Amino acid sequence: MVTVFSPAKINLFLAVTGRRPDGFHDLVSVAAPLDFGDDLEATVLPAGGGAQYTLACDDPAVPTDGTNLILKAAGAYAAATGSQQRVHFRLTKRIPIGAGLGGGSSNAVAALRALNQLDGGLLESTRMEQVAAGLGSDCVLFLHNAPVVMRGRGERVALLPVNAARRIRGRRVLLFKPSFGISTPWAYGRMAARGTDYLPTEQAESRLAGWLKGTGPAEELLFNNMQPAAFEKYVALPMLLAKLRAIAGVAAIMSGSGSACFALLPEERGMGDGNAATDLVAELKRHLRSWGGPEIYLQEGRLS
Repeated sequence: MVTVFSPAKINLFLAVTGRRPDGFHDLVSVAAPLDFGDDLEATVLPAGGGAQYTLACDDPAVPTDGTNLILKAAGAYAAATGSQQRVHFRLTKRIPIGAGLGGGSSNAVAALRALNQLDGGLLESTRMEQVAAGLGSDCVLFLHNAPVVMRGRGERVALLPVNAARRIRGRRVLLFKPSFGISTPWAYGRMAARGTDYLPTEQAESRLAGWLKGTGPAEELLFNNMQPAAFEKYVALPMLLAKLRAIAGVAAIMSGSGSACFALLPEERGMGDGNAATDLVAELKRHLRSWGGPEIYLQEGRLS
């Protein structure tokens, strides 16, 4: 039996540049994993009858049939390696569903890693990336425990330069999510229907290059052009962000396709003085819980 940590991620920079002929969207994004996430336990079962892979989860809202990316990842792993082991997965779910935090993709990669550990490393890193890329656009980034730049539909991943990564890693964040979720297909479909929110690739790359070459903090990188479509329908989101900016002056945006958002805690209050950081988080939580809209999910974390 092995247990693999399955982290959430946030998109600090997300520029969707256009729709491709295959129906996917091209993007340029900077994403970073968090020290917060799910745990996936994988246990080898005795050889014999029954399904090769089974799944249980402590959250009844999570499907445990073949629609779950964990079981899809297991099937892709078996096809790539010829593994015959029977394995039961148990997922301890903490990443909220429909949040834009990459929970399903992260779980899929955790399943690949768990199976590869149980089989003694049948998949080398390049083949692992190929299998992960076939499962979903966000999957490959979870093979790297560090901030990355994603391109294409998300499958082309490169580590951030060291100096740039230092401005991101270790930063404290406060995740917050209303009780509703946002369907990723809906979000991209609505963006395509609006047709006005895309950022041309050359502009996205120029914007990112400017931050990479500079010395500015992560706050100067924040961008997400999926926000307008989401904000048009889910008005609670811009209200929440405006409230945070007003009460504490923190930088906050939506992550991915939403509905989760995050605030970066300022360096001077969130990194050096532990008491000040505690006071700031308490202040933000108090206002978020009392804002008068849908119930808010809150989670603190650090960027890996």
